[in-house]
Amino acid sequence: MKQYDCIFLDRDGTLNPDPGYISDISDYNFYEFALPALKLMSRNNNRFCIITNQSGVSRGLISIESLNTINNFIRKTFSENSISLLDIYMCFDHPDNASNRRKPGLGMFLEAKKEYNLKLPNCLMVGDSILDMKAGKNLGMETMLVLTGEGEKTLKNLLDSKFISYVAEDIYEGFKQLCH
Repeated sequence: MKQYDCIFLDRDGTLNPDPGYISDISDYNFYEFALPALKLMSRNNNRFCIITNQSGVSRGLISIESLNTINNFIRKTFSENSISLLDIYMCFDHPDNASNRRKPGLGMFLEAKKEYNLKLPNCLMVGDSILDMKAGKNLGMETMLVLTGEGEKTLKNLLDSKFISYVAEDIYEGFKQLCH
């Protein structure tokens, strides 16, 4: 089983269905396979960080309070399942006015590197979009494109697969590949 310094996870479309902007905890739920997948990779002392673009905040569609409620639920769920979540990093930037924190920018990853003394080339980025894959590759990480969320569309539109180390049906199937 592979061990990474940290496994970076996109949120919407990777850990949970992505219906658009999730602005209330009642609209947030993990994919049924997400927690078993995370538990599987936790067995080898893998740790996780969630890295998520949340432009719904700058668009006025999501309140900080609602986002904090969702993040507290995620932290509690990870804790109750003995899954090591180092942190949740969020960028509220609108895509038309993006800083280096917004994926595929590297800001959130560099913050995590500094705060947790991570060796980024020993990390894995898991997500469903080209933004996730580019960010991971630009930092020298292995990347896993999951075909949930926007993943199938991303794979179809991605003519240059140099950004992708692994492709998987979902996070559980992907982590199973890494365990063999």
